[in-house]
Amino acid sequence: MAIFLTNDNINQYLEQSRTKPLIVDVYAEWCGPCKQMAPAFEELAKELSSQYNFAKINVDEESDLATKYKIRSVPTILFIKDEKVVATKVGAMTKETLKSEIERVFK
Repeated sequence: MAIFLTNDNINQYLEQSRTKPLIVDVYAEWCGPCKQMAPAFEELAKELSSQYNFAKINVDEESDLATKYKIRSVPTILFIKDEKVVATKVGAMTKETLKSEIERVFK
């Protein structure tokens, strides 16, 4: 299950990205494509939890984080390794597409 990132807990998960990459779904409650993609993201979070941490950022509740990561549209997926964003993918994806992006970025 994906955890929700806030200003209070993000540093803990960024630190963990040194040993376990972090995949972040940046979304909004009102976003249709975000809602369509959410089940696929959660399924991958369960399937790949031994290899990766999965997290979510709600842009309306965590506007500081959205600004920090220069989010211009949702959904946006951030791929984080060693506390740095190593790739970004904008737009809704199927489970298969997201999984192949994860493998491409972190292999």
